[in-house]
Amino acid sequence: MLSGILALVLGLVVVIPSIAQEPEGENYDLALVVDGLERPLFLIEPDDGTGRLFILEQPGRIRIVEDGELLDEPFLDLTESTGITANERGLLGLAFDPSFAENGYFYVDYTRLSDGHTVVSRFTVSEDDPNRADPDSETMILFVEQPFGNHNGGMVAFGPDGYLYVGLGDGGSGGDPRNNGQNPNTLLGTILRIDPVSTTPYAIPDDNPFVDSQEGAPEVWAYGLRNPWRFSFDIETGDLYIADVGQNAYEEINFQPADSSGGENYGWNVYEASLRYSGGMAEDAVFPVAEYGRSEGCSITGGYVYRGESLPDLEGVYFYADYCTGTIWWLNRSQEDEWDGGVLMETDLQITSFGQDLSGEIYVIDRGGGIYKLVAE
Repeated sequence: MLSGILALVLGLVVVIPSIAQEPEGENYDLALVVDGLERPLFLIEPDDGTGRLFILEQPGRIRIVEDGELLDEPFLDLTESTGITANERGLLGLAFDPSFAENGYFYVDYTRLSDGHTVVSRFTVSEDDPNRADPDSETMILFVEQPFGNHNGGMVAFGPDGYLYVGLGDGGSGGDPRNNGQNPNTLLGTILRIDPVSTTPYAIPDDNPFVDSQEGAPEVWAYGLRNPWRFSFDIETGDLYIADVGQNAYEEINFQPADSSGGENYGWNVYEASLRYSGGMAEDAVFPVAEYGRSEGCSITGGYVYRGESLPDLEGVYFYADYCTGTIWWLNRSQEDEWDGGVLMETDLQITSFGQDLSGEIYVIDRGGGIYKLVAE
């Protein structure tokens, strides 16, 4: 699929040549870190010097792994506010404030149990126990109505600029019946960029692409997305990688360089990856840097660029996976903006997400309850 990626540009098929030595899958393995979780969806390490790993459980809990052990008591339990009323609902995202060590702020994205609408809220860690959040400290930052039960997005992450990025799907159903993807005046089908600290509930960064325009909502950073389930920033370069779940033909990885001023249109629903989907117009569409068809998987899970020290041959390589097949792929970009990639390994996991610790090491999250670390064989 990706050893010489096929990209459709202005109706022409362009073959991008291989540019780097392929990572040898037999040289790498997945080592179990912890097991026994309930539908884990995400992993993150806050920058507070403790080395703790925080893991989301879809029913509504945040769990802590400390010194290699899963703590019995959750850091936060939101099961009364959220819950799994549909496969794509629940507690979906977690981000720690860049100043978490000082202010104790962290942010969650969940679908509300009562109606399925999206909530992004800020909580604060307890004053007397660093392993427990204050459940009464919730401050709602963002509320978005969801017309259907799927395509809720859910990823939240702080960018290198210190702003909070929020991923939202197109509102659900199939085929984007309300044409939200190509309407940047709605918050659906987008990635948002907001400042959740300066003003309550949030401020709009002055350099957002639509802040002084009637062509899009001021919160919108990028649009034309179907369901950007997971995205991540390269912790060294600041580049943004967006994995967008496809409709019925293709899954895709979109790329936004660190020097972008935002406003990219990633094409949905005029395009599904580089394939024409509808009869609309999206002349400014930015096509994916990698894609694969339904013969190779059915739901893409975005990952991270490796920046650790234990696997030096993987420096700068981006990893992603497919939820249905368990395949893990690699993707590499050269200084000439050429892309190459391929399969790293086949697994029997249902990979719901990846995680990355502060040292740049990469983790794989299995819906069955396990957390694995990418290691040398």
